[in-house]
Amino acid sequence: MSLTIRPTEKRDLPRLLAIYNHEVTCGTATLDLHPKTEAEWEEWYAAHNVGNHFALTAELNGEAIGYATLSGYREKEAYVTTTELSIYVEEQFRHHGVASALMAAIISQARARGDIHTIVSVITTENAASAALHKKFDFVYCGTVREVGQKFGRMLHIETYQLIL
Repeated sequence: MSLTIRPTEKRDLPRLLAIYNHEVTCGTATLDLHPKTEAEWEEWYAAHNVGNHFALTAELNGEAIGYATLSGYREKEAYVTTTELSIYVEEQFRHHGVASALMAAIISQARARGDIHTIVSVITTENAASAALHKKFDFVYCGTVREVGQKFGRMLHIETYQLIL
């Protein structure tokens, strides 16, 4: 597998939107309940090309198969050097090292920038693969918030992980 990790481009948006919306409708990696529209995804893209918020795409044979983002953690100005990490990989390419490649690249770029101090991830407790990925990259478990989201007729817990650069 010849995988390339690169900055997300506008041409990637349809594939990345499909990857995300699959998780909205079939999984618990996101607590969004309704698929995003193309217009919403355009806004998402614009928000990930500002300051220390950016997106990387995993590409295989010219096709986007996953992505990683650093987004704003909270709106208050004091949080400006803290970002929230998200990684999504197309289902058929999971467990093939794509998420690890995205994680390594986004951490490396975050460190090189100098304007990011902390990366936070919020993971549903059902997503054991994501928790294992974060532990592999030395994220520290910070705690669980129980029964904070409802999806597919059940209450879900979230865990927070943190990496201080």
